Amino acid sequence: MSALIQYRLRACCMVVALVAAGLALSGCAGMSETVAPAFADPAKYELYECKQLESERKTLATRTADLQRLMDKAQTGTGGAVVSELAYRNEYISVRGQAQLAEDAWRRNKCRETPPEATPAAAPAPGAKPTPKSARSVR
Repeated sequence: MSALIQYRLRACCMVVALVAAGLALSGCAGMSETVAPAFADPAKYELYECKQLESERKTLATRTADLQRLMDKAQTGTGGAVVSELAYRNEYISVRGQAQLAEDAWRRNKCRETPPEATPAAAPAPGAKPTPKSARSVR
């Protein structure tokens, strides 16, 4: 009888341990949104000007997208979820935190996006003579 009780007690403990592990892992999935700024230096963008912040935001957005693609690609393979978490997740969280802090500095400084430059006029064909600008320059 005592062997049966010990068996049931072990089984019950295993179930409790598995449920606890599942809850712990599911908590990590939702935690990345709130923990992201903790992985970045909050004073990094304090002295940045709008032009610097603009280029930094673009760089961080590109890096975030690259890391997301790498994580998605890694998850398609065997054991990909584990590889994705181990190889890319920490850097992804760090970059997201930096992007959030850069965005906060952008808003705090009341920065605006610079408009894209106008397309330059078409260059003359090679070997073509330039046209004179005024009658005085031609003799």
